Amino acid sequence: MRTVVWSVLATLAVVGMAGGVALAMWNPSALEAPGAIETWAATRTKQWLIGREARGITAPASSEFSVHVGQMQYAAQCQTCHGIGGRTPTGIGRGMYPPAPDLGAPEVQRYSDAEVFWIVKHGIRLTGMPGFGRTLGDEEIWPLVYYIRTLPATEP
Repeated sequence: MRTVVWSVLATLAVVGMAGGVALAMWNPSALEAPGAIETWAATRTKQWLIGREARGITAPASSEFSVHVGQMQYAAQCQTCHGIGGRTPTGIGRGMYPPAPDLGAPEVQRYSDAEVFWIVKHGIRLTGMPGFGRTLGDEEIWPLVYYIRTLPATEP
């Protein structure tokens, strides 16, 4: 019994110290880039959570008209941060941390249509990406997804 108590206390102490070291190394400033470990952990966690949340979402059929509607929605809702054409973020978009991504970048284009839909609808907490689900219906969000898919790929 005593061994179990000491093992639990030792484990808690190690976890507490590791957490303290992590917090001491973490700088919450949006003006400085995070370290490689923080970036890797945050990116992998974000990708996993978005994939989990987007399961079961089925995309309706796309058309040339829906892409055109998406382009208009993009100009009204997204251009302020992601820039004209989604390829070069504006000063506002570059000033966020993380910065608004180039929507033609491989890391964005690797998301499934359902994942892009989920991101636009729900946003991503602590990134500056708002959720449009309260102001746009699903039938207005899907065209944005289809428009984003038309953006030429960025070389890695």
